[in-house]
Amino acid sequence: MPYPTPASLLQVDLHPGTPPILHTDTPDDASAWAAEHHHALRSLVTEHGAVLVRGLHLRDADHAGAVLHRLAPALMPDKEAFAPRQSYTPGVYSSSTWPPNQPMCMHHELSYTLQPPGLMLFACLTAPTTGGATAIADAPSVLEALPTELVHRFEQEGWLLTRTYNDEIGAPYAEAFGTDDRRAIEDYCRANAITFEWQPDGGLRTRQRRPAVTAHPVTGRRCWFNQIAFLNEWTVEPEIRDYLIDVYGAESLPFNTRFGGGDPIGPDVIQLLNDTYTAHTLREPWQAGDLMLVDNVRTAHSREAFQGPREVLVAMAEPLRPAECLPASEVSAG
Repeated sequence: MPYPTPASLLQVDLHPGTPPILHTDTPDDASAWAAEHHHALRSLVTEHGAVLVRGLHLRDADHAGAVLHRLAPALMPDKEAFAPRQSYTPGVYSSSTWPPNQPMCMHHELSYTLQPPGLMLFACLTAPTTGGATAIADAPSVLEALPTELVHRFEQEGWLLTRTYNDEIGAPYAEAFGTDDRRAIEDYCRANAITFEWQPDGGLRTRQRRPAVTAHPVTGRRCWFNQIAFLNEWTVEPEIRDYLIDVYGAESLPFNTRFGGGDPIGPDVIQLLNDTYTAHTLREPWQAGDLMLVDNVRTAHSREAFQGPREVLVAMAEPLRPAECLPASEVSAG
């Protein structure tokens, strides 16, 4: 039986403006390489926040899926997804369906759920012609760069996600919850601190309050951890926002975010958040066969606009404990 590889034996390239890159050359058995090195890779992710592995020659969904399962045997199902995904193997999904010409701004995956993943895994099978990088940003650095008064308010109130599920924009509720059984959905919502309201037309509206700042489960560092900007109405293009308001109404948008107390978040705050992310962004264009591991608490990630085909598989692992994902006031009250 091979001994685990120490992280010190895996040398990563560190260059300004790019994520840490680990070069290897494993054309034959990437799955065995992943099994041998997964402890060392996980240590590198904790140290750096993310690692891009280049040289595994991932060929297809089955090949990449085998590698992902070796790196994180207990992959998570995708619950409460905001956009549809294709499932390849258990726990291995396509990237979220999102227009190629529209960037997906920085966020922490499923940070609005009660048990978000601590680890994200991305496998590139087809690289786009231009753009399309999965860029990253260091959450503690973003937190330190934000105005103290704004951070204090979000720490006190948390942030609120409102969703109005429909069959046209985003994932329908049956897909997001994995069932169309209303009782099962209601039970899930109650168990996961989500308030819900069925609409006269059969739709579903939900609200959930989550912390904007959390402590890293390993290092204890305070991290800006949320999807406040990503899922806010002011992040989308103005003409798209106007269209959505015309169709659904300002209070029934498919998704939107607010301060935890319910006050709207203005465009100036969203612009500030996105500008702060931009100032701390690292990027490296995908190459076919690449693998990237991202600490989902320490590191936010985005998807840049692109041209040409792009196929990047996604897996999630290491769910956080529920107490780490409730505002402090709710934890102390519980």
